[in-house]
Amino acid sequence: MYGMKLKMDKSGRVVFPKPLRMRLGLENETELEAVEQPEGVLLRPLNQKPSMLRVGGVWVHQGVAEPGTRWDRLLEDVREERIRDILKSS
Repeated sequence: MYGMKLKMDKSGRVVFPKPLRMRLGLENETELEAVEQPEGVLLRPLNQKPSMLRVGGVWVHQGVAEPGTRWDRLLEDVREERIRDILKSS
């Protein structure tokens, strides 16, 4: 189901197809957080714990990676975030 297309209606609502909701464990009234990223928007449940945590300045994976995880892209995103943080503080 990677790369599934969703459509936003005129009120800005997006409907997740039932197979995707079932696979992700999303139930009615699940609150989602929208996180802006360089490639678009990431939607994730508010009660979800991040799989990557920063421990002493080092990123540590604390969970199970999804099949097909693009580690190269993840590392590139982390580097971009660090560069933005450095430039903001300059």
